[in-house]
Amino acid sequence: MNDDGKLNKRNFLTAAAIAGAGLPLLSGMSTPARAQLLDTGISPDSMLSKLKKGGTLRIGYAQNPLWFYKDPKTGELQGIYKDLADQLASDLEMKAEYQEVNFGNATVALRKGDFDLLAASFTFTAARGLVVNFIGPIWTKGSLAIVHKDDADKYKTLADLNNENVTISVSAGATEEARMPLLFPKAKVLSVAGQQALAAEPVRARRATAYWTGDIDILSLAKRNSWAHVIDPDHPFDKRPNTWAIRYGDEPWKNFLDMWVATVLATGQVQALYKSYVERFT
Repeated sequence: MNDDGKLNKRNFLTAAAIAGAGLPLLSGMSTPARAQLLDTGISPDSMLSKLKKGGTLRIGYAQNPLWFYKDPKTGELQGIYKDLADQLASDLEMKAEYQEVNFGNATVALRKGDFDLLAASFTFTAARGLVVNFIGPIWTKGSLAIVHKDDADKYKTLADLNNENVTISVSAGATEEARMPLLFPKAKVLSVAGQQALAAEPVRARRATAYWTGDIDILSLAKRNSWAHVIDPDHPFDKRPNTWAIRYGDEPWKNFLDMWVATVLATGQVQALYKSYVERFT
């Protein structure tokens, strides 16, 4: 430990590497020796190798209230997952660098190496799981649907939306696009490219009957838009794991993130952030 009682990050990683190798922790061991042991435990190609020399954690995100979004007044990036990503970078003693993408090109940008971690509100699907490596999960997220307030009496249940005369708007590349044939097989689908707010616009303009996405996203959107009516808000549907993703092939980075997620869940940090944002914005 250092003088103020906090465990130095390099010493912590060194101790972990020695313990993992089943070797005794020798107080007199030289720094080069400790570094050698550390090098044998973590591939130089792993994201974790950056921990030894500082560096920047490049984080991709897609705007999705209340998870990752820009404040309309200040332009400041904030949200549940934004705060959590900041915490991860702080724990790693790295600088966080954020890059915006949309859900349609998020996995491509991650695989190309545009960033090291996709921290958007990313819901698991088998198709996504074949191309990127999910961590966690961090959360379980349900869905809700909105219609125009003038249609509130016409569409009182989700079953009312499963109709050949209904058009449902979704964000292109979002999981809702792939889930449409299963949940609303009779309805027409309108895929809208860009960030989430754009996909709700056809409902406001009466070019689509409904729009559906994550539960608190819908509740937040309805609070900000007087034209929006939420169908059965107390019963979210289609609940699925929601979490972050990395590229395949970096096992040390994956193992670290899985344990880090387990820790912030066990300590209640994720639940506290969720509660704080929901109370403020829904």
